[in-house]
Amino acid sequence: MSQDNALSGQEYLRKILLARIYPTARLTPLHKLEKLSDKLGVGKVLLKREDYQTIHSFKIRGAYNKIRQLSQDQLDCGIVAASAGNHAQGCALSAKNLGCRAVIVMPTTTPDLKVDAVRRYGAEVVLKGESFSESYEHAKELARAQGLTLIPPYDDPDVIAGQGTIAHEIMGQCNNIDTIFVQIGGGGLAAGIAVYIKNLIPNVKVIGVEAEGSACMKAAIENGSPCNIGFVSHFADGVAVSQAGDETFRLCNEYLDEIITCSNDEICAAMKDIFDDTRAIAEPSGALSLAGLKKYARTHGLNEGNHIAIMSGANVKFHTLRMVAERCDVGEMTEGIFSVEIPEVKGSFLTFCNTIGNRHVTEFSYRVHRQDRARIFASIELTNGEKELTEISASLSSGGYKVTDLTRDALAKDHIRYMIGGHLAADEKERLFLFEFPETKGALNDFLTKLAGTFSISLFHFRISGLEYCSVLCGFDVTKGDEELEQFLANIRYPYLEVTDNTAYNQFLC
Repeated sequence: MSQDNALSGQEYLRKILLARIYPTARLTPLHKLEKLSDKLGVGKVLLKREDYQTIHSFKIRGAYNKIRQLSQDQLDCGIVAASAGNHAQGCALSAKNLGCRAVIVMPTTTPDLKVDAVRRYGAEVVLKGESFSESYEHAKELARAQGLTLIPPYDDPDVIAGQGTIAHEIMGQCNNIDTIFVQIGGGGLAAGIAVYIKNLIPNVKVIGVEAEGSACMKAAIENGSPCNIGFVSHFADGVAVSQAGDETFRLCNEYLDEIITCSNDEICAAMKDIFDDTRAIAEPSGALSLAGLKKYARTHGLNEGNHIAIMSGANVKFHTLRMVAERCDVGEMTEGIFSVEIPEVKGSFLTFCNTIGNRHVTEFSYRVHRQDRARIFASIELTNGEKELTEISASLSSGGYKVTDLTRDALAKDHIRYMIGGHLAADEKERLFLFEFPETKGALNDFLTKLAGTFSISLFHFRISGLEYCSVLCGFDVTKGDEELEQFLANIRYPYLEVTDNTAYNQFLC
């Protein structure tokens, strides 16, 4: 949409108020989180439960609103969309209820579980491309070739208006709203809520929340226009977007009060909070706004008011909970992770424990570092959060230990803690990379096949985590030079990130 044709705030307000999305979409409840409200001491923490939708996601709102705006001729021709997630199900169900053909293009790496969910709603599934961008390009080709109408996942006024109906419902469910926190992927949900709220009750703050590993809207605002941020983390796969939409950027830039980012650990802690209060299991992106609410409340010292977060979805893969259970304590700052160098003498571990005092050591990994020194990877239970983390570091340092706080080091938590030990020879040189590929059968073999015969692999760590995407830590021996490696990286199709300078790697494995 060009700037000349851009809708005004009042025009968006009208579109949201005239959106007819029921009963395909449902009016969802707004629940008070009793335990979290008391723990934070902020007044009321309220959760908008979009997991109550038939597809367990807010995406049904925008998809249905867009499709129902089509002419009868367009409905007769059918629609096409590209998605491996909630947008796919939203389009499939909407098309079924409106009696039109739906073609959903999904990456070839999409798990069977998601493919089957879309087919259950009567949609035709086309598996094409290894990534969303490749699938989206194919969807556009199908639209041109077959006369299908393309349904964008977020960057479209009718989709944005459909998502904005959440704000309309909230206003009828809560008086005296102080703050609304809303997650951002491509930005459709945040844009719809912000444009509605700010045109009716501008004193209410609307705060966007992004995952640290995919903060494309914050980057766009800092850049002045949407930009591709490259490598993104797929833990919160529902918001794993590398570039914000043009229209969603325009609206978020104008109407959001602020954007904050949250780590994967903070998201895990928010998922636990939702479960503790409601026994519902949010998907990581679904809990992102609550993670932002908690972070904002603590940073700004909130002690009263009505603060709302959107639980945008609950389509979580069960095995993802393994990582959530491991990381929620760090996200809540009830666990600290340290690298500590200790003397290689008898009784050194006991002395270490005495130094940290009456605290519970929850993990301890050990590796000889030099003849007279050893390095340990230790997790310690915290009862006083950030303050205690600082106290432990200071206590260990004053005791003569060389200590590094790794609590916020993602590589240390995802990989290094599972492979402590081993160092390069003095004359060897290594470069270290993180690669990501979808967690599907044969994906690891395919990855290894592409590596075969190229370089000497000096380090490799792969662990099934239950996420949709696998993270592989791979080291390459570049003692004899890295020209061939640079060529390989330029040609490989997997997203990657060089992490050779990571602290935990250099302390334990380099």
